Amino acid sequence: MTTTQIRRRVDPRAERAARTILTGQRPRLLRQPVVAAVNERRRDPRALRSAALVQSQPRPRYDWTRDATSPTTAATVGIAIAAAPMIPLKVIAEPAYLVIAMLDRPGGEIGEHDRQVIAAARLLADAGGGAVVTVCTGSGEALAEAGSDRHVALPNHWAEDYVPERRAAAASALMTALSPRHILFPDSPDGADVARRLAAAAGERLFTSVQSLGPDRATRQSAGGSLETAHRPTRLMTVAADAFAPLDGVRHEARPLDLETSSVAAEEVLPRLGGVRRLAVDPDALSLSETDFILSAGNGVTDWHSFADLGEALGATRAGSRVVCDAGHLPRERQVGASGTVVSARCYLAFGIAGAPQHLQGITGVRHVIAVNTDLHAEMIKRADLSVVADAQAVMPALIRLIRERRHD
Repeated sequence: MTTTQIRRRVDPRAERAARTILTGQRPRLLRQPVVAAVNERRRDPRALRSAALVQSQPRPRYDWTRDATSPTTAATVGIAIAAAPMIPLKVIAEPAYLVIAMLDRPGGEIGEHDRQVIAAARLLADAGGGAVVTVCTGSGEALAEAGSDRHVALPNHWAEDYVPERRAAAASALMTALSPRHILFPDSPDGADVARRLAAAAGERLFTSVQSLGPDRATRQSAGGSLETAHRPTRLMTVAADAFAPLDGVRHEARPLDLETSSVAAEEVLPRLGGVRRLAVDPDALSLSETDFILSAGNGVTDWHSFADLGEALGATRAGSRVVCDAGHLPRERQVGASGTVVSARCYLAFGIAGAPQHLQGITGVRHVIAVNTDLHAEMIKRADLSVVADAQAVMPALIRLIRERRHD
């Protein structure tokens, strides 16, 4: 005896009516039939967005795979998740040896070259349980994320006075007091000068312009890159610019070290040069590939008098997009982009630039981008770390007034 299963007949009209959510000339259908929900709570899009936010700075990042209906997530929906995830602190309590990084810190700020020197020092320190000791003016709070384990603060007035004898004496005193395995300097005009003075005073070999570094091998290029010189890492070395990537996503202790011996020995050295001061340089005389601060204009700028005044007030190098240079407002060598100059400035302030792909290719190496534009959906607004949605002609005079008021105060 066979049994026959009775299946209910499918009504396509009823299923289509159940999936229809918008009637009219063009009805909209759901992929699945609507199931009646009992006591279903209305979705809150703001709560879902807050639950998916995992990083707010420097640019918001969302994880849409999070389940906002789970008990853990639902309990935190009412709390604004605005803080970035905490980076674990790495503490080296008893280092096996020390690696000193003598930094320039020009203008009281940590430059990219200084961060690269710390990254190179970390390669030597992490190879055998060592610690990195940074030496420069100012506190070491900003150096913690760059990879500093200990910090020796030099007098603040050294940042203004050019006395290389004092820095060399401080480095010599630190060499005696801490007995470091390596001392690294930036291969800059100031850092290389101090490194050569210390090498001559200590009678040790100096390996300059290091571009590749490891615990057993240090290399540099010469003859336009056609030759490579390799040597075992010496005690004194200078690090070439743009040879090592700065550390990111790490945080070290940067514990301050109070060494009275180094300070006293350094202060006793009197400068041999009299009346030394840094000369003022016209920002517009600098090449776009060498300057640190660029003020750029696009098609949205019409008040060129205010643009010139703002560049003078900020001390920034003026540049522009291809449209601006084609119109003759700026010379061709001031064009930023793939067909112009690829820049790597520390700050790029863009007024009225929409953000063409060729222009965005020219600012890939910029650390901080600030955009002023009336279009909220412009590509430059998306690329910027800080965006001001306003007219450039209104923002530029306001910035000039603010700068003059601050200088007057």
